[in-house]
Amino acid sequence: MAGTGADPLARAEHFIWLTARVLEQRRFAHRFLDGDPDPVETALTAYRNEDGGYAHALEPDLRGPVSQPLHTAHALSVLDSIGRCEGLRVERICRYLSDVSTKEGALPALLPLQRGYPAAPFVPLVDDPPAELLATGPIVGLLHRNEVWHAWLFRATDFCWSAVDALEQSHPYEIEAAIAFLDGVPDRTRAERAADRLGRLVRGQRLAVLDPARRAEYPVAPGYAPGEHHFPHDYARTPGSLARRWFTDEELERSLDHLAAEQQEDGGWPVNWRQWAPGTALEGRPLVTLRALETLRSYGRPLG
Repeated sequence: MAGTGADPLARAEHFIWLTARVLEQRRFAHRFLDGDPDPVETALTAYRNEDGGYAHALEPDLRGPVSQPLHTAHALSVLDSIGRCEGLRVERICRYLSDVSTKEGALPALLPLQRGYPAAPFVPLVDDPPAELLATGPIVGLLHRNEVWHAWLFRATDFCWSAVDALEQSHPYEIEAAIAFLDGVPDRTRAERAADRLGRLVRGQRLAVLDPARRAEYPVAPGYAPGEHHFPHDYARTPGSLARRWFTDEELERSLDHLAAEQQEDGGWPVNWRQWAPGTALEGRPLVTLRALETLRSYGRPLG
């Protein structure tokens, strides 16, 4: 039985059972309680549409029944986490991605089908949305890492390379998308060169808080919420990420210390992006909590 004991994992477990959607409860049980992956996939299926995409607020900041690339990226990350990013399920997703791609063969962040349904005001809704690295990079990197081969990937990969190579002025979420692509793409030599350049960009533009004690001295990107900073662990989510090379051991340890200390009294971690509706905040915290636990565990931090 989950309790409110002192160790981080027990406190997080109590928080998950108290507040999370069924999907996040199943994911927690699979990852931290040796649960079976089947219930995770069953819970995820409830969000799938007939067109092969996903919807129904799987990504909490987009509400309503219409499939969107951001929902579908979320679904792929769930399948990846349970080792099921393969077969017919992913073939259907790739067909959907191909159907909704722009003329460049890549993905917009938000399709105009969202009009009429609630969505976060910071996700722009336009009639002819452009392809974006933010939407395309994480999907392409994940599919490559899982050795998925589909015709859609060829042009989408080319788009991501061009977008990464063109980055000069950027913002943290775009950098996260870029490193997600680079961590999975097969051309490792080119990926390492690109990641080295991005690391210099991140440090030069102060896109990562290297000393949490001096957090207020770091800029917040335009359009972000007050205090919506990124830290080394947000880019280097695992020790194997190319972004790990951007930071010294001391900088990363301070970042992980800060992440561990962010656990709240109720056992969950807070969201730091702009909140626009009560339900999105409630659904977002379990997702952030799972991510924090995964990051801390990947670096060998004791959870309990």
